[in-house]
Amino acid sequence: MNQETAIRNFTVLLSPTPLGARLARLLTADQLRTWGLPLDPAEHIVAELAANAATHGRVPGRDFRLTLYVVGNTLRIEVTDTRGDHMPKLPQGAPDTESGRGLLLVEALAHRWGVATGPYPRKTVWAEVGLGVHMRQHVPLVHESDAHRVHP
Repeated sequence: MNQETAIRNFTVLLSPTPLGARLARLLTADQLRTWGLPLDPAEHIVAELAANAATHGRVPGRDFRLTLYVVGNTLRIEVTDTRGDHMPKLPQGAPDTESGRGLLLVEALAHRWGVATGPYPRKTVWAEVGLGVHMRQHVPLVHESDAHRVHP
């Protein structure tokens, strides 16, 4: 297979705990270094999504999954947990609150992000980061799998 068309990927199951969330960030940084990709902003996005999975998506005895893959000039980050009944929402409160702003950070750092449900009881919160110079100007395509997108 041609190196240009190969899809680089990494997947790991982690405990839904603060330690599991921290490990998700550390493993992401290590994997991105291995691939020769920048850590910023992906490391911050993973930290927020993994913390949410460990806090809001936690079900005792069920791990959350971190998946990273690169297709073309896009890094896709996916965090899957088993709390499909708890969908993430952008906060509507005051900007000076001390917590609950993680998704605002994801929205600010990611090219696009969203949520996909299933199979029951799972949900996957995903974010995409452009790796090329011109990715921020790119108009995202809408796919059927994006039916539950939160942010275009």
